[in-house]
Amino acid sequence: MSVSFSLPFGVRHVFLFHFLLLMLAISLEAKANTCPSIYQHSMKQLDSTENYNFCQQLNNKVVLFVNTASQCGFTPQFKQLEMLYQEYKNQGLMVVGFPSNDFMQDRGTEKQIAKVCYSNYGVTFPMMEKSKVLGKNANPIYKTLAIQSGKSVGWNFQKYLVNKKGEVVAVFPSNMSPIANDITSVIVAELNQ
Repeated sequence: MSVSFSLPFGVRHVFLFHFLLLMLAISLEAKANTCPSIYQHSMKQLDSTENYNFCQQLNNKVVLFVNTASQCGFTPQFKQLEMLYQEYKNQGLMVVGFPSNDFMQDRGTEKQIAKVCYSNYGVTFPMMEKSKVLGKNANPIYKTLAIQSGKSVGWNFQKYLVNKKGEVVAVFPSNMSPIANDITSVIVAELNQ
């Protein structure tokens, strides 16, 4: 003798709806877990109301993070950073700039900083809102970069190179040109991983 059990029509649909919601939640959680913790943040972009979703934009990419200042002797490096970005972006390199006044060389407004980056130097790589890159008030990306590398920011235009897994693989000093062979050779090696 077999026993059959059936749910009323409306209850079946409610059950099916809840089951599908549960599966979607599990799927979204699994997707979030594939993104390295360094990228599980978002920030406002420079002189914009738009947020930059790091997981969405940087996951599985080689990334060069640079803390910038528009009134620094190294400010002309924006041109070299843009050259580097243009050279390797189609191979999976991202350059991301973080304007900061931690060294008192970016005292302007976001509009003024944006003019230096976009108008004066033709920057097309992502630039984040002005934020702290040092100490307990540093933005979450820079807190993680300092912890992973064991090196906090020493000056404007210090460069952290992060591999496709979201791990710091190299830190380059402010005075090193972004297109120096010491940097590009490591970038190429990481892109080929």
